Amino acid sequence: MTNRRPRLTTPYVRRNGVLAPATWDEALDAAAAGLAANRGTAYGMFSCSKATNEVNYLAQKFARVVMGSNNIDSCNRT
Repeated sequence: MTNRRPRLTTPYVRRNGVLAPATWDEALDAAAAGLAANRGTAYGMFSCSKATNEVNYLAQKFARVVMGSNNIDSCNRT
């Protein structure tokens, strides 16, 4: 017997400290606003050292160009 939780079928956003159902447009706008609020040095990204060079290149490009941060690590030391 498995103890599985049902999957979410609708996005949720936090309104006044409480999660509430939202449309996809509202959820994407909230995610974009959250990323924009943390643009710059408050943002960091980890990418996987086992990913392809292309994926890691896109991750660092996103972090540097879009988010304005040089805080990126591909965990190559581990």
